[in-house]
Amino acid sequence: MAGPSASDNYAGVYEGRLQPGSRPALLIVDVVLAYLTEGSPLFMDSAAAAKDSNRRLAAAARAAGVPVIFTNVQYRADGSDGGVFYRKVPVLGVFVEGSALGAFPDDLMPQSGDQVFTKQYPSAFFGTGLAEALHAQGIDTLLITGYSTSGCVRASALDAMQYGFVPLVVRDACADRHEGPHESNLFDLQAKYAEVISEAEALTVIAGGAA
Repeated sequence: MAGPSASDNYAGVYEGRLQPGSRPALLIVDVVLAYLTEGSPLFMDSAAAAKDSNRRLAAAARAAGVPVIFTNVQYRADGSDGGVFYRKVPVLGVFVEGSALGAFPDDLMPQSGDQVFTKQYPSAFFGTGLAEALHAQGIDTLLITGYSTSGCVRASALDAMQYGFVPLVVRDACADRHEGPHESNLFDLQAKYAEVISEAEALTVIAGGAA
């Protein structure tokens, strides 16, 4: 006999809710060509729709004076700065310095005033100085988007919470290789670490944080 659903199993246990603060920023995690280019080993069918959502969010954030922050991934030619992560996931070789697949897409490029943090590990915070930069700007809330939901988005949302930022993961602006990991990770993030919101809700947060 089937047991209770995941929602029923979590009910009454993981039901806390976070409210956005007054100073949000948009964190776009690894929206680069490796995930958008057919033939790339990291290509994801759902990446293009998520990129379009990111494009709309970035335009709204810039118009409102809300900081826009990009991350990308880059390694030395031998991968020595990737440590155990690079050894575990050899496909990360697509991000060695100079690889075209590590570039941002033409319609979602960092613009003047945006910030870019280059990383070697899943979290946007690990070894990058991102937390210190956000604290210096008085940021208290992060709208988190990008690729992939189960990997770098999840790791970044978890660290955002641990560094004291309210993490708002924007469902429409995230993508993964398969719907299963995408949905299960959004479910778990919502239960324990973040708020999972729609693009429309994210636009409301951006409007409320207008400089």
